[in-house]
Amino acid sequence: MSSHHIVREKQEPALLIMSLDGFASENLGQILEWSPTVIVPEDIYEFADSLAIKLDGVLSRDPDFKAQENTRIILTDTEPLEDCLKFLIGEGYPAVNIITKEFALKDYALFVEDIDIVVFIGDQKIFPIRSGFSKWQPAGEAVHVLFEVHNLSTSGLNQKDRHMYETEKDGFYSFTFDQPFIFISEKI
Repeated sequence: MSSHHIVREKQEPALLIMSLDGFASENLGQILEWSPTVIVPEDIYEFADSLAIKLDGVLSRDPDFKAQENTRIILTDTEPLEDCLKFLIGEGYPAVNIITKEFALKDYALFVEDIDIVVFIGDQKIFPIRSGFSKWQPAGEAVHVLFEVHNLSTSGLNQKDRHMYETEKDGFYSFTFDQPFIFISEKI
């Protein structure tokens, strides 16, 4: 980053770390490079703190949770992920990266209209797309469609099995379908 480039607050996606199990530290370093707002649940707070990550928020049921100076306590009832997404939307964040170990559509579907979501699990990057989505990829890259899709059409992709596609050649691939959005995954 050049010395004259100033990162404005909320310009970069926030980062919610639900779990770092199976997530490469090199990939974490790349996500942290632009100093995003970082939020963790209380059960991994000490571990994240031990990695010398500046933590901006901790999801906790305890309003007196002992955290780093200037770390905001974000009260949560039962669903830390849902509570964090509601918090970020309420604070005006346009996007969030989430590092976790599992993906359930029900956890994200209600928020797709209000915040851009990218979920990282291991070496996979999961994100919602709208019909007409296209992206440039090199040949031979795998793209997974995570759930059933009605009237799905693709270009630039070869279907390998029911939900897995591979890019035909260097160039753009695209999806069209008749649902508001679908989730796909790619290798990081």
